[in-house]
Amino acid sequence: MEIVENVLDHSPEPSGVVLTIGSFDGVHLGHRALLDRLVEEARQSGMPSAVMTLRPHPRQFFNPENAPNILTSDHQKARLLEAIGVDTLFFLPFNATIANLDRAAFLRDVVAGRCGTRKLVVGHDFRFGKGAQGTFEYLAENAPALGMEVSQIDPLFAGGQCVSSTIVRERILQGEVESVEELLGRRYAIEGEVVSGRGIGNTLGFPTANVLPHNSAIPAHGVYAAEALVDGQCWMAAVNIGIAPTIRQDEVTIEAYLLDFHGDLVGKVIEIVFHKHLRPEKKFASLDALIVGIAEDVTRVREHFLSPG
Repeated sequence: MEIVENVLDHSPEPSGVVLTIGSFDGVHLGHRALLDRLVEEARQSGMPSAVMTLRPHPRQFFNPENAPNILTSDHQKARLLEAIGVDTLFFLPFNATIANLDRAAFLRDVVAGRCGTRKLVVGHDFRFGKGAQGTFEYLAENAPALGMEVSQIDPLFAGGQCVSSTIVRERILQGEVESVEELLGRRYAIEGEVVSGRGIGNTLGFPTANVLPHNSAIPAHGVYAAEALVDGQCWMAAVNIGIAPTIRQDEVTIEAYLLDFHGDLVGKVIEIVFHKHLRPEKKFASLDALIVGIAEDVTRVREHFLSPG
């Protein structure tokens, strides 16, 4: 998949593309329905499929103090889009200039002019242009004059709810890592760089990787059974999210103990794939009790992955 870091610097392909636009945070099943339609439309038309996504998320730009917790890093998003079959990923830097483009200019200069769009496929809630004044009705009326066909897909429902990034975030932040799979179509994962910690895990006999996440949607405090992906290899992992109250840590950390792993992870980017919430975070009476508790967690993680069914 081709990645264009700034679509405003892009010269469009003469043959054109089939495009969709959105933040696609989480790349959940609702997004997947739209993206599958995009790829199929591109296949039938003989043109490349393309996604234009905004960076940063518009709500991060307009209201940074109340920005949404991001579900997928740019790297994760690109990998997921490529797996679906998207040919090109355009990043649109979202700034004051873009935010103030009216709907006509956005459609003419960016969608048609820079992306070279011949077909535009959008979701049920798609809006664009200054003040979000651009609607599907506006597209249907004005896009043909720019050489574009437009189509819209219906929302996707699961469990009686419209699948959305907002619902996915709510479940993640509540620690509901099992149920969120029905909305994502896969397990939730965060990726991040392993940074140096205080080394307390080593002294307890359970050396942990301290992960600085690229995502900001972090599951609720507690202990989780997870997989850790390191350099293409998968390891069972016991993951603690929280403030480690037994040893009085001030900041929230993500600590992953990789079962049977030996080596230095500092500086590596790893991905943690959450399987199950094992228990809430708790304070133990002593370090000895903490060691016993961690050992029990590790046993439960191993049983989760190795027990039949």
